[in-house]
Amino acid sequence: MCGIVGAVAQRDVAEILIEGLRRLEYRGYDSAGVAIVNGEGQLHRLRELGKVQALADALAAQPLSGGTGIAHTRWATHGEPSQRNAHPHVSDDIVVVHNGIIENYERLRSEMQAKGYHFSSDTDTEVIAHLVHYHRQHTDSLLSAVQATLKALRGAYGTVVMDARDPELLVVARSGSPLVIGLGVGENFIASDQLALLPVTRRFLYLEEGDVAEVTRREVRVFDAQGVSVERSELQSDVMHDAGDKGEYRHHMLKEIHQQPKAITDTLEGRLTDSGVVVEAFGNSARGIFEKVEHIQLIACGTSYHAGMVARYWFEALAGVACDIDIASEFRYRKSVMRPNSLIITLSQSGETADTLAALRLAKELGFMSSLAICNVASSSLVRESELAFMTRAGAEIGVASTKAFTTQLAALLMLVMAMGRCRNTMSAETELELLQALRALPGHLAETLGLADQIEMLAEDFVEKQHSLFLGRGEQYPIAMEGALKLKEISYIHAEAYAAGELKHGPLALIDAEMPIIVIAPDNDLLEKLKSNIEEVRARGGILYVFADRAADFNSAANMQVLPVPHVPAAIAPIVYTLPLQLLSYYVALIKGTDVDQPRNLAKSVTVE
Repeated sequence: MCGIVGAVAQRDVAEILIEGLRRLEYRGYDSAGVAIVNGEGQLHRLRELGKVQALADALAAQPLSGGTGIAHTRWATHGEPSQRNAHPHVSDDIVVVHNGIIENYERLRSEMQAKGYHFSSDTDTEVIAHLVHYHRQHTDSLLSAVQATLKALRGAYGTVVMDARDPELLVVARSGSPLVIGLGVGENFIASDQLALLPVTRRFLYLEEGDVAEVTRREVRVFDAQGVSVERSELQSDVMHDAGDKGEYRHHMLKEIHQQPKAITDTLEGRLTDSGVVVEAFGNSARGIFEKVEHIQLIACGTSYHAGMVARYWFEALAGVACDIDIASEFRYRKSVMRPNSLIITLSQSGETADTLAALRLAKELGFMSSLAICNVASSSLVRESELAFMTRAGAEIGVASTKAFTTQLAALLMLVMAMGRCRNTMSAETELELLQALRALPGHLAETLGLADQIEMLAEDFVEKQHSLFLGRGEQYPIAMEGALKLKEISYIHAEAYAAGELKHGPLALIDAEMPIIVIAPDNDLLEKLKSNIEEVRARGGILYVFADRAADFNSAANMQVLPVPHVPAAIAPIVYTLPLQLLSYYVALIKGTDVDQPRNLAKSVTVE
């Protein structure tokens, strides 16, 4: 989603702010802006439509000096992408940047217009600037003005406010949208993601829900939602990240696809013994909780939701525990019946997904026995607010379309299934050993599967002129078909959808013709013969098939069917292995079509608004 960077220092901060925005480009945005106040209280602002580089070029032509400033990359929610809608927004001496959505902005806008305020943008954010300006005239500090403003806001916000009349102070507030404070020596920083600040600090304070903070060069004061002064623990970051380093690869996405064998190795490291999974890897109290679990409720969005769908098959077939999966935005707005001894599991790459966080908070209100977060960011809100947590260790994922974060989630979930089966005594020792061996072999199978890249690149040429496509899978491969369809539509903009192959007769056969490619996932499992019958249904109607098949599955290419042999792997890890060819297919189709692979249009990496 949108990116925020702020700084209070003795040195000029313009380059720090721009570099911070560059490191947040992966989140998705449509415009960028910066505002800086110098020591004399002079305010200067630049805003540009498009990439951060356009803002950097504007700064090179019109340098801004000053030690206090805020910068922003915007992903449009209210008002079209344009220079006038770009952040920061101002009201006289007050300057504001904001992530999130102010749901009651129309009423607030009318109220402020009635007080004589003029609006120069179509955004919801501008009401914050005018409200702070109004309250600043009636309070003794910027902090008090911001706190008064927050009482009127309904919605989600991570916001930073600057007053040109107080040039060595920033006030920040967090409600539903993450903010982190970076601690320096004689200088301090603010960002929506620690990655933005790694060039200047490794020391961070993470604001909790409802926190407001005053940030000066030498001091950070934090107040909770009730206005009470509180201490937030300082954390040292060990994240290694260079957002500009693609190495030998053309795009971050391709690099991250090829990083998956190593990422999975890191996920497994130290969590497996000769006899199974280390249950305590999920938390010191995990064993006692898992022993009591009678039902699992999975909550996720997007790609993470597909991982949860695969896990539902695993939990019930391998661990014998009932499992449901909900899209977070649906779970939080439907009336659900909580089962006894139900564990809620949330899945998120960033740990800041707004709907998933809201669903977790709702689950706590409903009385779920415990909560477990499977996440890639240890410092995230989701991890901090969950009783148990498991880090996927995928490393920084820059491409908007998730790759290694998804497969490491699957590996983590399979380990969780093993741990659950052991604690509940519902998994045989033989099954546990088979899963253990399969997981240990997984990185090697992934590396071998990446060897299909050249064949898939050639196959991708068949898709360039296509407008629609259909992905088919059965059993736990059906969610993988959904993930494959999502990847293709995300980065190539080809309409793609997935169906359980057994549903062909119930509607999708009407779409079959020579202009719609059909992608089939065909591992060598108990459903293979059923799947072959589905394939014949498509061939009989003139469909063009692309089958990713286990090389032991006795598939041969034919006039209207290309078969790409995938390494033979144990059934349990097949969903993870078959993900990679579909990622490569979407990448090469997008590459040939010339779309923006790493930053596809209209999408954001971390969805921090509802």
